Amino acid sequence: MPDTSPSALPELARQIDRFLDSLRASGVSPHTLRNYASDLTQFLDYFSPPGAQPPEPAAFDHHLIREFLAALYARPNAARSVARKLAAMRAFFAFLAKERVIESNPARLVATPKQPKTLPAVPTAEQTNVLVDAVAREGRARDRVILEMLYGCGLRVSELVGLDLDDLDWEQRWMRVRGKGRKERQVPFGTKAAQALQAYLPARAGCDGRALLLNHRGRRLTTRSVGRIVKRYAVLFSGDPSIHPHTLRHAYATHLLSDGADLRAIQELLGHASLSTTQKYTQVSLEDLIKVYDRAHPKA
Repeated sequence: MPDTSPSALPELARQIDRFLDSLRASGVSPHTLRNYASDLTQFLDYFSPPGAQPPEPAAFDHHLIREFLAALYARPNAARSVARKLAAMRAFFAFLAKERVIESNPARLVATPKQPKTLPAVPTAEQTNVLVDAVAREGRARDRVILEMLYGCGLRVSELVGLDLDDLDWEQRWMRVRGKGRKERQVPFGTKAAQALQAYLPARAGCDGRALLLNHRGRRLTTRSVGRIVKRYAVLFSGDPSIHPHTLRHAYATHLLSDGADLRAIQELLGHASLSTTQKYTQVSLEDLIKVYDRAHPKA
């Protein structure tokens, strides 16, 4: 059998394992860890052709990294996917530089691929409420909470499944949400979400654990399960299989903005680190205004 001990691994593979261990120890989300592992394994495989060892980490320069990106484009990979893999390499080589394995980060010299500017598809307020109200009438109590929290509170799906019972402040109608980078913020929940929660909590009474949302085994619900639940209801009640959990977060932000909410307030509610990320919703709203103008104005 081949020797798979750490000392027998190529140095590049060993350093990738060290980097992933450091991410795991820092508490990054399982989703982020999977993406880094997948992208860096692809990077390692490209430079490990049959019968050859990959270069030592110190041998990498920006030319080799560009070679790898060119190979990705040739397969082909979308610009967004290539940009994600480059981000993984930047983080990996930054780790090696910090650990003094290499002198500097060669991936910093490689420009991020330009990505096409696409606006998120957002259902109207009426379409969204038809879906959410239908789930409230005919869905499971837990699933009503899922829809109300995604649309009524604008949560990311990872934030939703990460909620614990003690994150809810019933008196102030706030909940503690752990977002990207383990940053915490407070998000208000409205009457509809409160009613959905009150209807659901008796159903999970007697279940051990801190998690708010549980699967049929009494364990914390996963992001994949939430995606399947949302898609099932979207097909059943809206006939639209393209709706996913993040669609409801987009709808939350866009409908708030359309009704006059301040952009910086929306930034805080969504947990965006940068206002520029939130500003894409102004573009969505502007497109909606243009459509209204084209339909209604006699000079359009």
